[in-house]
Amino acid sequence: MALMLKVPANCIVVQQPKRAFLGGAGTSRLGATSTNRKQRVSSSSSSSAISMIPKMSISAIPNQRDDKSTSKNKIDIPIMVNGCSGKMGKAIIQAADSAGLGVVPVSFGSAEESGQTVQVGATEILVRGPSERENTLASLLEKYPNLIVVDFTVPSAVNDNAELYGKVGVPFVMGTTGGDRDQLYKTVEDSKVYAVISPQMGKQVVAFLAAMEIMAVQFPGAFSGYSLQVMESHQSSKVDTSGTAKAVISCFQKLGVCFDMEQIQLIRDTQQQIEMVGVPEEHLSGHAFHMYHLTSPDQTVSFEFQHNVCGRSIYAEGTVDAVIFLAKKVHSGADKRIYNMMDVLREGNMR
Repeated sequence: MALMLKVPANCIVVQQPKRAFLGGAGTSRLGATSTNRKQRVSSSSSSSAISMIPKMSISAIPNQRDDKSTSKNKIDIPIMVNGCSGKMGKAIIQAADSAGLGVVPVSFGSAEESGQTVQVGATEILVRGPSERENTLASLLEKYPNLIVVDFTVPSAVNDNAELYGKVGVPFVMGTTGGDRDQLYKTVEDSKVYAVISPQMGKQVVAFLAAMEIMAVQFPGAFSGYSLQVMESHQSSKVDTSGTAKAVISCFQKLGVCFDMEQIQLIRDTQQQIEMVGVPEEHLSGHAFHMYHLTSPDQTVSFEFQHNVCGRSIYAEGTVDAVIFLAKKVHSGADKRIYNMMDVLREGNMR
């Protein structure tokens, strides 16, 4: 029975060609999924085996947007983007400008960057070093009473930055990973500042993770006996395993799948990313391609969950939504002070 979904008129549907993601002797089942599928389906008519191959995939690619309409609707939320010299920081500044938020012309950086200016579009930002942080932030808060800080710096700065934001009393959105996370939350709780803290700012990816969590809680053991193969490809500068992949695998483990995190196939070689994974060459320096392949014990049923992200726009847009969400919570004097992207999603009304 075919299920027809109506697509709103203002939506753009992008259909990408199917690619074989994994190759080599150790991962031949994944690489051969597409070629073997027809054989299994055709052979099912002459045997009792029934092959069911549902597939869920999420793809995100940057879209060209018309900024004329957004520029007319300025939102009175001044934001300070710390880590503005990085690729993520620059993407957030562009997204904030398109959404009508005002980016203040100051940012925190390393001692080596202090005094430098960073040009992002029409915005010129002066970078202040560590020794100037507290006085600079206090002065900015006095000038911009509705100021919200966006932090995409480095893991080693997470706890010190959070302590500073709490001391000065500035609400913040933190997408930086690492640091002592328990201490981070304690700092925010003690300071009673408002904050959105999330290592994953991609709204749609967070929604996918939420769906996996719901399935894991409501249907424990549903995939007992199934084998799992996982591939994740990121830019070569990311040496660690994706936290998103670990979170998804954790859900599969609750669903009854036996899998060790060491079995994740990390793709960091650019040639493999182009030929094996299918990453567009222009996005080798910034992408997140994940694929989870489940197979039943008798090899007659398989499931694939896949999400491919090119560039950083999905994270930048999510960050801007988090800023707008947090500004509303501050304005309303909400009792709850610490939020994550799940809270932002539940609020709805995102752009």
